[in-house]
Amino acid sequence: MPSSWSSRREVSPETSRLLIERAHEEFVGGNQADPRLSQIRSLVQDSWRRSLAHLGGADGSPPIDLTEDELEAYRSAHPLAGAMDMIRALLLPETDAGVVVAVGDAAGRLLWVEGDRNVRALTGDMGFVAGANWSEEAVGTSAPGTALTLGRSVQIHGAEHFNRFVQPWSCTAAPVHDPETRRLLGVIDVTGGIEAATPQAQLLVDATARAVEGELLVARLRARAATAPIPVRRGAGRGVGRGAAASSPPETATLRVLGRDRALLDTTSAGTTSVAEISARHAEILLMLAVHRQGLSAERLTELVYGAGAGEGALRPEMVRLRKVLERLAPQLIPASRPYRLTADLDTDAHQVISLLDRGAHRVALAAYRGPALPDSVAPGVEEFRDTIRLALREALLSEASVDVLLAYADTEDGAEDAEVLRLALEMLPARSPRRAGLVARLDALER
Repeated sequence: MPSSWSSRREVSPETSRLLIERAHEEFVGGNQADPRLSQIRSLVQDSWRRSLAHLGGADGSPPIDLTEDELEAYRSAHPLAGAMDMIRALLLPETDAGVVVAVGDAAGRLLWVEGDRNVRALTGDMGFVAGANWSEEAVGTSAPGTALTLGRSVQIHGAEHFNRFVQPWSCTAAPVHDPETRRLLGVIDVTGGIEAATPQAQLLVDATARAVEGELLVARLRARAATAPIPVRRGAGRGVGRGAAASSPPETATLRVLGRDRALLDTTSAGTTSVAEISARHAEILLMLAVHRQGLSAERLTELVYGAGAGEGALRPEMVRLRKVLERLAPQLIPASRPYRLTADLDTDAHQVISLLDRGAHRVALAAYRGPALPDSVAPGVEEFRDTIRLALREALLSEASVDVLLAYADTEDGAEDAEVLRLALEMLPARSPRRAGLVARLDALER
């Protein structure tokens, strides 16, 4: 059965892909007087100029603005959460539709990315995943980011994307507004091949956005009709209701250990972010507590940090010093005892890499992997965790990543002498690729 997104006739961009690619190269290279630019849609030209001002180059991965835990909490409270069933019914009638549908917030952060499994795996490789920022400021010209910038539906065909990694894809997006205030709530996007950017696709995505706005209004009117006003005696409980409803910004903490011996502790409290460097030993203890969320006995934590031959007497004075440091930097992270455990969330940049791999964002995960965790540490628990992260990254790339990501991994310290990675990249490259010669030379050198 053909997908509802199948196109009966091929719809091409206004100008050829090759012309757009050449114009893009000249534009990014600084030749903005190239005559080919006059044949590029003005909407795209304007977006390229904004993108160049924000980003400079046309490569790079979108930033991941929301961790997995932050994403779950944020999108459950987002105004568009209640409209997801309608969006799925209208845009994803089949599980193998050949497209992915993304719903993002007003800042361009993707909150839901659903649809064809194979397409999701491929688009995830360029960072098109939940939690990623796809605004123009973050990734350049794309349908969701440009639609939010212009406040209207937009289609971007293949090479019209500013970021070269995104140019194999086409997309259509429409913003969603509050039906009463017209405040921007978010964006709905469909991404895939040429069928995702046809006139029919634009009509469907536009109609879905309007249907969502209508549903929001109906739900709001029903809620008002069902809620009777509660009389309040004048002067009683003054300010209590409003104060209770106000929510303070959440406290967050992230331990950055990748490629660093002295870790950084990033904390955000009451909307203020601070960064502090902590000692290698304190980083080892906090990392072990972040890995073993269920808690650790004093004996087990000692083994993980100091080794099997150390007594518990080595740990106790260090825990006292760590508590004093955390009283100043992040009181919520002071460990409880018996067993030692964290009672507040502590994220790590290493866990963020694993989360990105799980979401299929291999290129972004590789960019986020800045090196081994606490590379000079000889703590047994850290050494084990370091190997776990390294192997998880390697196995994910070997089994699922594109050849471009594999080649990027081969240029890292971990992948430079990995013959299996080099052989797989060689198999995946086209027969006439100029990059094959370099891989063959590297493999020959390794075998010698």
